[in-house]
Amino acid sequence: MALNERDCFTETVEMKPMSLSCPQCRHRDDYQIKWLKRTKKDRPPGGGDPRDRAFFDKLRDHLYRVDDQVNCTKCRRRFEIPSHQSMVFL
Repeated sequence: MALNERDCFTETVEMKPMSLSCPQCRHRDDYQIKWLKRTKKDRPPGGGDPRDRAFFDKLRDHLYRVDDQVNCTKCRRRFEIPSHQSMVFL
């Protein structure tokens, strides 16, 4: 059975500030964005297949952004967070 990537990580939710500007009113503010922090476990889960061990060794800790949109604090319109900042390696 193939090793699932989610079995190799411990997931926690974090809130981090991000400075964004509203595309409609150009108001710039700090917004609390929800991130999923995935930290690699100490050992691979399950059996001792060499392919699974090689896959596990290549994994790295990272942050994955959960929120895709926020509401502007001034005009209350909803706008999308740029997608080029959706994952960060630690």
